[in-house]
Amino acid sequence: MKRYILSAAVVAALAAGGWLAMRPDTLDTAEAATPAQGDPLVSISLPGALSAQAQMGKRAFDATCATCHGANATGKMGFGPPLVHKIYEPSHHGDMAFFAAVQAGVRAHHWTFGNMPPQEGLTRSDVANIVAYVRELQRANGIN
Repeated sequence: MKRYILSAAVVAALAAGGWLAMRPDTLDTAEAATPAQGDPLVSISLPGALSAQAQMGKRAFDATCATCHGANATGKMGFGPPLVHKIYEPSHHGDMAFFAAVQAGVRAHHWTFGNMPPQEGLTRSDVANIVAYVRELQRANGIN
């Protein structure tokens, strides 16, 4: 019985630690104050150069995604989360999660911005380019 209680306590502690590490309010930046409405949610480093695919993705991102996800995917207070964030690392949200989000939308589950509606007018190639752009931004900021 003691072994069962100890095992349950270890599992609970690991789950709590995982939740604390992945919660969206734990940003990787040292922000002095809460961002104002429309401000970026994180500060990032831009890569020195983007691949040709990521350059096309940046154009598509700027035209379709930046309204909510901010310039360079840094999020936008009151609108949408940063995609340059450990929550969106490839091992947690793989590339197909981006395709599914664009096609079907996403019910809010990590952030309190509300549901993301499906995005009209983007081809699979557009989304692949956007994913390439976001992944290059993430890698430039240590998110692999």
